[in-house]
Amino acid sequence: MNRAWVGEHGSGSSGARPDEARRHNRAALLRRLHVDGPCTRAVLAAELGLNRSTIKAVVDGLAESGVVTEAVPARRTGAGRPSLMVLPQPESAVVLAVDVRVEQVAMSMVGLGGQVIGRHSWNLRRSTRTPGEVITHVAESAQLLAEELAVTPSGAGISVPGVVRRDDGWVHEAPNLEWRDIALGARLASVLRLPVQVANDAEMGALAEHVRGVAREVADLVYISADKGVGGGVISSGRPLRGTRGYVGELGHLVVRPGGRPCYCGSRGCWETEVGEAALCRALGMPEDTPRGVVVAELRSLETAPVPGPLDEFAEWLATGLVTVVNMMAPELVVLGDLFTALPPAVVGHVRTLVHERSLVSRAVGGTRIETSPLGRDAKLVGAAELAFEPVLGAV
Repeated sequence: MNRAWVGEHGSGSSGARPDEARRHNRAALLRRLHVDGPCTRAVLAAELGLNRSTIKAVVDGLAESGVVTEAVPARRTGAGRPSLMVLPQPESAVVLAVDVRVEQVAMSMVGLGGQVIGRHSWNLRRSTRTPGEVITHVAESAQLLAEELAVTPSGAGISVPGVVRRDDGWVHEAPNLEWRDIALGARLASVLRLPVQVANDAEMGALAEHVRGVAREVADLVYISADKGVGGGVISSGRPLRGTRGYVGELGHLVVRPGGRPCYCGSRGCWETEVGEAALCRALGMPEDTPRGVVVAELRSLETAPVPGPLDEFAEWLATGLVTVVNMMAPELVVLGDLFTALPPAVVGHVRTLVHERSLVSRAVGGTRIETSPLGRDAKLVGAAELAFEPVLGAV
């Protein structure tokens, strides 16, 4: 079970009034099933620290409401009557997840247990990238998807590549979208008629990896994503690190090359200018506006290329930034997402070696793990769904 995830919400109900205790136990049980999947009543009792009569009452109540069901496991082991498995019913609680990218918007309807019920995406161009156009298209597409699937979402989570104020979903700046000071949370809540939560895309990547990816049992991690820009999300002691008003994670603007290329942020030599998509294109000898699919195909063709190779200098700059991140954050794990997931294994291995050699903190903790994301392009969409589920699970 993902202990860090449970720890974020708490698990004790000591001193609570009976109705509060019932609500807490119900929410804790649903979170367990949502994150870790079906299990028996006995396992639920052991993991949640509740007695069997309490578990029976909670499961029976949820079953009567159609939120869970019980079934004989498909695979039986041993003799005797098998224990029934408690299974979440995906369509009993559904959320809308939206990942606004620079060149595309992806959305999905996600049911209890993390099951994707349906999805839709569309490309963005300069004329369709304005906040008004995106908001209208999200609202229309969400309605069509809900009608097609015959579901009613209970909340929405939105991932945006920019500086987002987490308490109200205000987008201070999303430079690659050319957005500034957009009340995205309020505007989407008004047209969707749903509770809406908006967050930075890299923060959503970190949440996704923590709940459903390579960092499920990791309490301290940093997620680094590369798209047009570079961003970071941090989980510290099992909780998202959000900073003042939620403004955190602009790791792409660490200055790694003083006097280097100018960055839109007003500085020069930012990490983003050395390892973002444009820098990767330059390293591959391609125009900076090369389509993403062509870039990925070229990276795949280098999977057996030796190091040093065409990405040797790129790897140096990636490692330079990661050394600073590891020395500052001391994470157990660094997850590389988005375009970084297409880097040849030899390049990732080279970066890992450089970080271990150059980071005092990495050596002190026995070597910070550096892995590519198994969730790939879906990471931020998965994170947006989990963001939406946080309040929903307590209200089912």
